[in-house]
Amino acid sequence: MRRLATSTFVVAISPQARRSYLALSTIGRAFSTTSPRRTNALFSRNDFDGQGFVGSYEPGEPLHGPLSNASLTGAPRIIPKELKEHLDKYVVGQERAKKKLSTAIYNHYQRIEEKERRERELEALEAQAMRRELRHRERSQRHPVEDEFPGQQATVLYPPSPTQPPEPPSPPLQTTKLVDNSPMGIEKSNLLMLGPTGVGKTLMIKTLARVLDVPISMSNCTTFTQAGYIGEDVEGCVQRLLIAANYDIKAAEKGIVILDEFDKISAKKGLSAAGKDVAGEGVQQAFLPLLEGTNVRVTLKTERGAGGPKGPPGSSNYPPAQEKEAVYNVRTDNILFICSGAFVNLPKIILDRISKGSMGFGAHVRNSASHSSVHDSQLVGESALFRKHLPFYVQSEPQQKLDQIFNVLDLVQPADLQKFGLIPELLGRIPSLCSVTALDVDALVRVLTEPNNSLVSQYIQLFHNSGIELRITNYALREIAKKALEMETGARGLRTVLERLLEESMFEAPGSYVKHILVNRDAAQLKCAPLFFMRGQSHSFAAALAHEEDAYEEEMGTGVKKEHVNSFQEFRKQGYAVGAG
Repeated sequence: MRRLATSTFVVAISPQARRSYLALSTIGRAFSTTSPRRTNALFSRNDFDGQGFVGSYEPGEPLHGPLSNASLTGAPRIIPKELKEHLDKYVVGQERAKKKLSTAIYNHYQRIEEKERRERELEALEAQAMRRELRHRERSQRHPVEDEFPGQQATVLYPPSPTQPPEPPSPPLQTTKLVDNSPMGIEKSNLLMLGPTGVGKTLMIKTLARVLDVPISMSNCTTFTQAGYIGEDVEGCVQRLLIAANYDIKAAEKGIVILDEFDKISAKKGLSAAGKDVAGEGVQQAFLPLLEGTNVRVTLKTERGAGGPKGPPGSSNYPPAQEKEAVYNVRTDNILFICSGAFVNLPKIILDRISKGSMGFGAHVRNSASHSSVHDSQLVGESALFRKHLPFYVQSEPQQKLDQIFNVLDLVQPADLQKFGLIPELLGRIPSLCSVTALDVDALVRVLTEPNNSLVSQYIQLFHNSGIELRITNYALREIAKKALEMETGARGLRTVLERLLEESMFEAPGSYVKHILVNRDAAQLKCAPLFFMRGQSHSFAAALAHEEDAYEEEMGTGVKKEHVNSFQEFRKQGYAVGAG
């Protein structure tokens, strides 16, 4: 048996160094080294004994490794596709307009999140710099011997002697390069939507306003006038946004302002040189600083019981009792402006620009008379000729018809809007343009039936509240859509046609013995009144409805040949098959 030799460490320390913290720490490091432990296990364990901490993490600093390129703001709460899917539930058609509006809203959210992230980073850097400065002051006021060697006597700092050598002369001034360390900013892109009335411009904006988490206000441009004249100043749109934000300035400064009937502020033609266009070009000049970014001073009355800021007493939103007016300063740098208008006669300006110089052999000449079933903003022609003038890319279809219907407003250029009456300074502050398409008969039929809050479902619910079942056949729906198209008011004409068609039924049916109301083709053509079916006539009602629907399917070429039912058992089998499908 061999005995392991034991080693003894002898360290000689002076009495002065014995009390020193530096010597004690040196001895501790000398004895802290340990030999690896031997175990009978298959795997050896390493607890990082004797190794110092080699990693660090600072909040706000760029990361390293696989997440170095990740987004600093995290995953977005909403994306453009989700916004468009929500619009599809309420708005029929207008695919490009939905994408454009959804992208504008999403980019607005991203700008706000980026701005807030930079503000948080700036606050963190300022706090970190302040902590470093405090530590530097503490270290500069302490003596190094007192801190490193405990037991030393306190050092007395004497003021400098009056005979202090003069300071060396300062070096001559040298020119330095100007360096701008300000972070890159993402500018906002205001949006202008063009299209005829009743096609869904306002509906799309209102639909998104119900689900978005930012304050949204809508203003009509027909009431705006130049400052100093009778009418409303343009700052009224910011005032409405502040009210929608419950008088929260920070929330209002990242909101969205909708300017409807934007085409009504175009420059009026025919005015003399001495006359002022206070409702046209004067309003456009007033909108310039708002769209670019300025400080708007909003003055509101805060009398109790007469409206004003909401909030409990003592909160920041509650006005003092002695004040009768409250002044709010709202910055418009981060407010998104979405403008919409019909822009009547703009298609003619676009077509005149495109057809200029089209004389000669093989040139396409625009017909002076428009097609009877096509809106003024639509053009029937060849696809290749239309795509030649499009300002954006459109994926070509494999099979294209010779004559297709196109939206003339898709070809709009800022020069066309300037000729319409908008000043170039205003157009430069609205870089994003989007057009909506006029609705045809098929689109109007979809408006009647497909959206969640469609007109047909509204009238069905209205009669259902009185215990009456209302049914409108497909023949009748197309007749209603044709009449609404003749009114040239878009989807707004559908309600007018339905009100005229059902006004007698809404008066006679409630409180009577009428159980079912059927609006067929003859009723929609005003050849007869809607059919009333009393209690106990449900079979007659179902037979009349099925007869007209079968005729419609056969006429449209979608009819399915039905098998004749000879027995009750076959009827039950067919009913189960339909229910299972």
